[in-house]
Amino acid sequence: MADGPIRVMIIDDSITVRAVFSRMIDAEPDMVLAASLSNAERALAKLPDLPTDVILLDLEMPGMGGLEALPKILSTASNAQVLVVSSLTEDGAEHTMAALSMGAADTMPKPRPGGFDDAYRNALLDKIRALGGRDPEARKANAPQEAKASPARSLETRHKRPEVLAIGASTGGIHALNILLRALPPSFQLPILVTQHLPAAFMPVFARQLELASARKTVVAENGSEIRRGEIMLASGEGHMIVERDGDRLVTRISKKPAPSGCRPSVDPMIESLAESLDGHALVAILSGMGRDGAIGAKAMVERGGKILAQDQESSAVWGMPGAVAKAGLASAILPPDRMVETILNEAGVAAWK
Repeated sequence: MADGPIRVMIIDDSITVRAVFSRMIDAEPDMVLAASLSNAERALAKLPDLPTDVILLDLEMPGMGGLEALPKILSTASNAQVLVVSSLTEDGAEHTMAALSMGAADTMPKPRPGGFDDAYRNALLDKIRALGGRDPEARKANAPQEAKASPARSLETRHKRPEVLAIGASTGGIHALNILLRALPPSFQLPILVTQHLPAAFMPVFARQLELASARKTVVAENGSEIRRGEIMLASGEGHMIVERDGDRLVTRISKKPAPSGCRPSVDPMIESLAESLDGHALVAILSGMGRDGAIGAKAMVERGGKILAQDQESSAVWGMPGAVAKAGLASAILPPDRMVETILNEAGVAAWK
Protein backbone atom coordinates (compact mmCIF):
# COMPACT_ATOMS: atom_id res chain seq x y z
CA MET A 1 0.00 0.00 0.00
CA ALA A 2 1.29 3.42 -0.92
CA ASP A 3 2.49 5.95 1.62
CA GLY A 4 0.23 8.84 2.54
CA PRO A 5 -2.78 9.13 4.83
CA ILE A 6 -5.03 6.12 5.28
CA ARG A 7 -8.29 6.75 3.45
CA VAL A 8 -11.18 5.61 5.65
CA MET A 9 -14.81 5.14 4.67
CA ILE A 10 -17.56 4.86 7.31
CA ILE A 11 -20.77 2.99 6.46
CA ASP A 12 -23.25 3.17 9.34
CA ASP A 13 -26.88 4.22 9.59
CA SER A 14 -26.31 5.86 13.01
CA ILE A 15 -25.58 9.56 12.65
CA THR A 16 -24.04 9.51 16.14
CA VAL A 17 -21.60 6.70 15.30
CA ARG A 18 -20.66 8.37 12.03
CA ALA A 19 -20.03 11.67 13.78
CA VAL A 20 -17.88 10.12 16.54
CA PHE A 21 -15.82 8.03 14.12
CA SER A 22 -15.41 10.98 11.78
CA ARG A 23 -14.02 13.15 14.59
CA MET A 24 -11.60 10.40 15.61
CA ILE A 25 -10.28 10.05 12.07
CA ASP A 26 -10.11 13.80 11.36
CA ALA A 27 -7.94 14.26 14.47
CA GLU A 28 -5.26 11.86 13.17
CA PRO A 29 -2.57 13.30 10.84
CA ASP A 30 -2.04 9.93 9.15
CA MET A 31 -5.71 9.38 8.30
CA VAL A 32 -8.26 11.09 6.09
CA LEU A 33 -12.02 10.58 5.92
CA ALA A 34 -12.83 9.39 2.40
CA ALA A 35 -16.59 9.33 3.03
CA SER A 36 -19.18 8.95 5.77
CA LEU A 37 -22.27 7.21 4.45
CA SER A 38 -25.57 6.10 5.96
CA ASN A 39 -26.15 2.97 3.87
CA ALA A 40 -24.45 0.34 1.76
CA GLU A 41 -26.20 1.36 -1.46
CA ARG A 42 -24.55 4.79 -1.40
CA ALA A 43 -21.19 3.24 -0.57
CA LEU A 44 -21.36 0.84 -3.51
CA ALA A 45 -22.21 3.73 -5.82
CA LYS A 46 -19.21 5.77 -4.63
CA LEU A 47 -16.54 3.09 -4.20
CA PRO A 48 -15.63 2.64 -7.90
CA ASP A 49 -14.45 6.26 -8.10
CA LEU A 50 -13.36 6.82 -4.48
CA PRO A 51 -9.97 5.36 -3.49
CA THR A 52 -10.37 3.77 -0.06
CA ASP A 53 -7.99 1.81 2.17
CA VAL A 54 -10.12 0.85 5.18
CA ILE A 55 -13.90 0.55 5.44
CA LEU A 56 -15.74 0.62 8.78
CA LEU A 57 -18.90 -1.38 8.12
CA ASP A 58 -22.02 -1.70 10.25
CA LEU A 59 -23.91 -4.96 9.77
CA GLU A 60 -27.44 -3.93 10.70
CA MET A 61 -28.72 -1.16 8.46
CA PRO A 62 -32.02 -0.40 6.68
CA GLY A 63 -32.18 -1.60 3.11
CA MET A 64 -29.11 -3.61 2.14
CA GLY A 65 -27.52 -4.89 5.34
CA GLY A 66 -23.79 -5.04 5.80
CA LEU A 67 -23.64 -8.81 5.44
CA GLU A 68 -25.46 -8.70 2.11
CA ALA A 69 -23.32 -5.81 0.91
CA LEU A 70 -19.96 -7.25 2.00
CA PRO A 71 -19.23 -9.44 -1.06
CA LYS A 72 -20.12 -6.53 -3.34
CA ILE A 73 -17.91 -4.17 -1.33
CA LEU A 74 -14.96 -6.57 -1.42
CA SER A 75 -15.40 -7.05 -5.17
CA THR A 76 -15.76 -3.33 -5.89
CA ALA A 77 -12.94 -2.18 -3.59
CA SER A 78 -10.58 -5.12 -3.90
CA ASN A 79 -7.66 -3.24 -2.33
CA ALA A 80 -9.60 -2.09 0.73
CA GLN A 81 -9.76 -3.86 4.08
CA VAL A 82 -13.10 -4.10 5.87
CA LEU A 83 -13.40 -3.64 9.64
CA VAL A 84 -16.80 -4.82 10.85
CA VAL A 85 -18.28 -2.80 13.71
CA SER A 86 -20.72 -4.98 15.65
CA SER A 87 -22.22 -5.60 19.06
CA LEU A 88 -21.25 -8.72 21.04
CA THR A 89 -24.73 -10.18 21.28
CA GLU A 90 -25.26 -13.78 20.18
CA ASP A 91 -26.98 -12.65 16.96
CA GLY A 92 -24.20 -10.12 16.40
CA ALA A 93 -21.61 -12.85 16.87
CA GLU A 94 -23.30 -15.04 14.25
CA HIS A 95 -23.40 -12.20 11.74
CA THR A 96 -19.92 -10.93 12.56
CA MET A 97 -18.35 -14.40 12.23
CA ALA A 98 -20.11 -14.85 8.89
CA ALA A 99 -18.64 -11.53 7.75
CA LEU A 100 -15.14 -12.51 8.86
CA SER A 101 -15.36 -15.84 7.03
CA MET A 102 -16.45 -14.01 3.86
CA GLY A 103 -13.40 -11.76 3.86
CA ALA A 104 -13.85 -8.95 6.38
CA ALA A 105 -10.46 -8.48 8.01
CA ASP A 106 -11.41 -7.77 11.62
CA THR A 107 -14.20 -6.92 14.01
CA MET A 108 -14.72 -4.21 16.60
CA PRO A 109 -17.55 -4.11 19.15
CA LYS A 110 -19.82 -1.09 18.83
CA PRO A 111 -20.04 0.43 22.32
CA ARG A 112 -23.21 1.72 23.89
CA PRO A 113 -23.67 5.51 24.11
CA GLY A 114 -20.95 6.92 26.34
CA GLY A 115 -18.62 4.01 25.58
CA PHE A 116 -16.52 5.85 23.02
CA ASP A 117 -13.72 6.43 25.53
CA ASP A 118 -9.96 6.77 25.01
CA ALA A 119 -9.39 3.01 25.26
CA TYR A 120 -11.94 2.35 22.52
CA ARG A 121 -10.56 5.18 20.39
CA ASN A 122 -7.01 3.87 20.65
CA ALA A 123 -8.05 0.31 19.85
CA LEU A 124 -10.03 1.42 16.81
CA LEU A 125 -7.22 3.62 15.48
CA ASP A 126 -4.68 0.81 16.00
CA LYS A 127 -6.82 -1.53 13.92
CA ILE A 128 -7.25 1.07 11.18
CA ARG A 129 -3.48 1.63 11.04
CA ALA A 130 -2.76 -2.08 10.89
CA LEU A 131 -5.31 -2.67 8.13
CA GLY A 132 -4.04 0.40 6.31
CA GLY A 133 -0.49 -0.95 6.35
CA ARG A 134 0.78 1.61 8.86
CA ASP A 135 1.23 -0.71 11.86
CA PRO A 136 4.92 -0.44 12.91
CA GLU A 137 5.41 -4.23 13.05
CA ALA A 138 3.63 -4.71 9.73
CA ARG A 139 5.72 -1.99 8.10
CA LYS A 140 8.95 -3.64 9.25
CA ALA A 141 7.77 -7.04 8.07
CA ASN A 142 6.63 -5.53 4.76
CA ALA A 143 10.04 -4.06 3.97
CA PRO A 144 11.25 -5.42 0.60
CA GLN A 145 14.43 -6.94 1.99
CA GLU A 146 12.42 -8.87 4.58
CA ALA A 147 9.69 -10.14 2.30
CA LYS A 148 12.12 -12.64 0.76
CA ALA A 149 12.85 -14.52 3.95
CA SER A 150 14.82 -17.73 3.51
CA PRO A 151 13.99 -21.05 5.17
CA ALA A 152 15.69 -21.75 8.48
CA ARG A 153 18.79 -23.95 8.19
CA SER A 154 17.56 -26.40 10.79
CA LEU A 155 14.53 -27.13 8.62
CA GLU A 156 16.80 -28.08 5.73
CA THR A 157 18.76 -30.66 7.71
CA ARG A 158 16.10 -32.37 9.84
CA HIS A 159 12.65 -33.70 9.16
CA LYS A 160 10.17 -35.00 11.69
CA ARG A 161 6.88 -36.45 10.53
CA PRO A 162 4.12 -34.28 12.05
CA GLU A 163 1.57 -35.77 14.39
CA VAL A 164 -0.44 -32.54 14.68
CA LEU A 165 -1.25 -29.53 12.49
CA ALA A 166 -1.37 -26.31 14.54
CA ILE A 167 -2.68 -23.03 13.13
CA GLY A 168 -2.30 -19.55 14.61
CA ALA A 169 -4.10 -16.48 13.28
CA SER A 170 -5.44 -13.04 14.11
CA THR A 171 -6.60 -10.08 11.98
CA GLY A 172 -7.68 -11.40 8.56
CA GLY A 173 -6.94 -14.94 9.65
CA ILE A 174 -10.49 -16.29 9.78
CA HIS A 175 -11.00 -15.93 6.04
CA ALA A 176 -7.60 -17.54 5.41
CA LEU A 177 -8.35 -20.33 7.88
CA ASN A 178 -11.64 -21.12 6.16
CA ILE A 179 -9.89 -21.34 2.80
CA LEU A 180 -7.26 -23.69 4.23
CA LEU A 181 -9.70 -25.98 6.05
CA ARG A 182 -12.07 -26.24 3.09
CA ALA A 183 -9.17 -27.35 0.89
CA LEU A 184 -7.99 -30.13 3.23
CA PRO A 185 -9.39 -33.47 2.00
CA PRO A 186 -11.35 -35.76 4.36
CA SER A 187 -8.46 -38.23 4.13
CA PHE A 188 -6.30 -35.82 6.15
CA GLN A 189 -6.81 -37.13 9.66
CA LEU A 190 -4.14 -35.48 11.79
CA PRO A 191 -5.56 -33.50 14.73
CA ILE A 192 -5.84 -29.77 13.97
CA LEU A 193 -5.25 -27.23 16.73
CA VAL A 194 -6.39 -23.63 16.17
CA THR A 195 -5.61 -20.49 18.15
CA GLN A 196 -7.41 -17.47 16.73
CA HIS A 197 -7.50 -14.08 18.46
CA LEU A 198 -11.19 -13.67 19.29
CA PRO A 199 -13.27 -12.74 22.34
CA ALA A 200 -14.66 -15.67 24.34
CA ALA A 201 -18.23 -14.74 23.35
CA PHE A 202 -17.42 -15.54 19.72
CA MET A 203 -15.89 -18.99 20.26
CA PRO A 204 -19.05 -21.17 20.19
CA VAL A 205 -20.10 -19.52 16.93
CA PHE A 206 -16.58 -19.84 15.55
CA ALA A 207 -16.48 -23.54 16.44
CA ARG A 208 -19.71 -24.15 14.51
CA GLN A 209 -18.32 -22.21 11.57
CA LEU A 210 -15.16 -24.32 11.51
CA GLU A 211 -17.22 -27.52 11.60
CA LEU A 212 -19.15 -26.38 8.53
CA ALA A 213 -16.02 -25.28 6.67
CA SER A 214 -14.00 -28.39 7.45
CA ALA A 215 -16.63 -31.13 7.92
CA ARG A 216 -14.72 -32.04 11.09
CA LYS A 217 -15.89 -32.15 14.68
CA THR A 218 -14.67 -28.99 16.42
CA VAL A 219 -14.22 -28.77 20.18
CA VAL A 220 -13.48 -25.68 22.29
CA ALA A 221 -10.56 -26.67 24.52
CA GLU A 222 -11.01 -27.19 28.24
CA ASN A 223 -8.74 -28.60 30.93
CA GLY A 224 -8.27 -32.28 30.12
CA SER A 225 -9.81 -32.24 26.63
CA GLU A 226 -8.36 -35.09 24.57
CA ILE A 227 -6.84 -34.22 21.19
CA ARG A 228 -8.18 -36.73 18.67
CA ARG A 229 -7.43 -37.59 15.06
CA GLY A 230 -9.83 -36.12 12.53
CA GLU A 231 -10.97 -33.37 14.91
CA ILE A 232 -10.26 -29.67 15.44
CA MET A 233 -9.38 -28.35 18.90
CA LEU A 234 -10.03 -24.62 19.26
CA ALA A 235 -8.41 -22.41 21.88
CA SER A 236 -10.93 -20.85 24.24
CA GLY A 237 -11.10 -17.10 24.56
CA GLU A 238 -10.73 -17.63 28.31
CA GLY A 239 -7.05 -18.59 28.12
CA HIS A 240 -4.17 -20.09 26.15
CA MET A 241 -4.36 -23.67 24.89
CA ILE A 242 -1.48 -25.72 26.30
CA VAL A 243 -0.77 -29.26 25.07
CA GLU A 244 0.47 -31.95 27.46
CA ARG A 245 1.04 -35.69 27.37
CA ASP A 246 -1.17 -37.88 29.55
CA GLY A 247 0.11 -41.40 29.05
CA ASP A 248 -0.36 -42.16 25.37
CA ARG A 249 -2.84 -39.32 24.94
CA LEU A 250 -2.46 -35.63 24.17
CA VAL A 251 -4.67 -33.38 26.25
CA THR A 252 -5.20 -29.64 26.56
CA ARG A 253 -4.78 -27.39 29.56
CA ILE A 254 -5.96 -23.81 29.84
CA SER A 255 -3.43 -21.25 31.01
CA LYS A 256 -4.19 -17.66 31.94
CA LYS A 257 -0.55 -16.76 32.51
CA PRO A 258 0.25 -13.51 30.66
CA ALA A 259 1.86 -14.16 27.27
CA PRO A 260 4.62 -11.98 25.77
CA SER A 261 2.25 -10.96 22.96
CA GLY A 262 -0.35 -9.71 25.42
CA CYS A 263 -2.99 -11.74 23.58
CA ARG A 264 -5.48 -14.16 25.11
CA PRO A 265 -5.56 -16.70 23.67
CA SER A 266 -1.97 -16.49 22.44
CA VAL A 267 -0.44 -18.59 19.69
CA ASP A 268 2.99 -18.83 21.35
CA PRO A 269 2.02 -21.06 24.32
CA MET A 270 0.24 -23.50 22.01
CA ILE A 271 3.27 -23.91 19.74
CA GLU A 272 5.82 -23.98 22.57
CA SER A 273 3.91 -26.69 24.42
CA LEU A 274 3.54 -28.72 21.21
CA ALA A 275 7.27 -28.45 20.53
CA GLU A 276 7.99 -29.87 23.97
CA SER A 277 5.26 -32.52 24.23
CA LEU A 278 5.79 -33.83 20.68
CA ASP A 279 9.54 -33.15 20.45
CA GLY A 280 8.95 -31.17 17.26
CA HIS A 281 6.69 -33.70 15.54
CA ALA A 282 4.25 -30.97 14.49
CA LEU A 283 3.54 -28.74 11.52
CA VAL A 284 2.56 -25.12 12.19
CA ALA A 285 0.84 -22.59 9.92
CA ILE A 286 0.94 -18.90 10.87
CA LEU A 287 -1.78 -16.93 9.11
CA SER A 288 -2.64 -13.24 8.77
CA GLY A 289 -2.53 -11.16 11.94
CA MET A 290 -1.27 -8.05 13.72
CA GLY A 291 1.86 -8.10 15.84
CA ARG A 292 4.32 -10.95 16.40
CA ASP A 293 2.33 -13.62 18.26
CA GLY A 294 3.61 -17.03 17.17
CA ALA A 295 7.22 -16.01 16.53
CA ILE A 296 8.48 -17.20 19.93
CA GLY A 297 6.67 -20.52 19.59
CA ALA A 298 7.89 -20.92 16.00
CA LYS A 299 11.50 -20.59 17.15
CA ALA A 300 10.97 -23.27 19.79
CA MET A 301 9.36 -25.57 17.23
CA VAL A 302 12.15 -25.10 14.70
CA GLU A 303 14.77 -25.84 17.34
CA ARG A 304 13.02 -29.18 17.91
CA GLY A 305 12.97 -29.97 14.20
CA GLY A 306 9.37 -29.03 13.42
CA LYS A 307 8.30 -27.04 10.38
CA ILE A 308 6.62 -23.66 10.06
CA LEU A 309 4.51 -22.36 7.16
CA ALA A 310 3.77 -18.63 6.88
CA GLN A 311 1.01 -16.96 4.89
CA ASP A 312 2.42 -14.76 2.14
CA GLN A 313 2.20 -10.98 2.20
CA GLU A 314 -0.04 -10.59 -0.83
CA SER A 315 -2.87 -12.74 0.56
CA SER A 316 -2.60 -11.44 4.16
CA ALA A 317 -4.81 -8.64 5.46
CA VAL A 318 -1.96 -7.80 7.86
CA TRP A 319 1.49 -9.35 7.37
CA GLY A 320 2.49 -8.93 11.00
CA MET A 321 2.44 -12.43 12.50
CA PRO A 322 3.43 -14.36 9.37
CA GLY A 323 5.87 -11.60 8.43
CA ALA A 324 7.63 -11.84 11.80
CA VAL A 325 8.14 -15.58 11.30
CA ALA A 326 9.25 -15.12 7.69
CA LYS A 327 11.77 -12.35 8.36
CA ALA A 328 13.30 -14.43 11.18
CA GLY A 329 14.03 -17.21 8.70
CA LEU A 330 11.78 -19.65 10.56
CA ALA A 331 9.38 -20.43 7.70
CA SER A 332 10.11 -23.37 5.44
CA ALA A 333 7.51 -22.02 2.98
CA ILE A 334 5.70 -18.70 2.50
CA LEU A 335 2.42 -19.35 0.68
CA PRO A 336 -1.22 -18.31 0.32
CA PRO A 337 -3.59 -20.52 2.33
CA ASP A 338 -4.88 -22.57 -0.59
CA ARG A 339 -1.34 -23.48 -1.65
CA MET A 340 -0.38 -24.55 1.87
CA VAL A 341 -2.52 -27.66 1.52
CA GLU A 342 -0.18 -29.48 -0.84
CA THR A 343 2.76 -28.82 1.50
CA ILE A 344 0.74 -29.97 4.52
CA LEU A 345 -0.21 -33.23 2.81
CA ASN A 346 3.35 -33.84 1.65
CA GLU A 347 4.73 -33.23 5.14
CA ALA A 348 2.18 -35.53 6.72
CA GLY A 349 3.02 -38.24 4.18
CA VAL A 350 1.17 -41.53 4.37
CA ALA A 351 -0.59 -40.42 7.57
CA ALA A 352 -2.44 -37.77 5.57
CA TRP A 353 -4.13 -40.36 3.39
CA LYS A 354 -5.17 -42.96 5.94
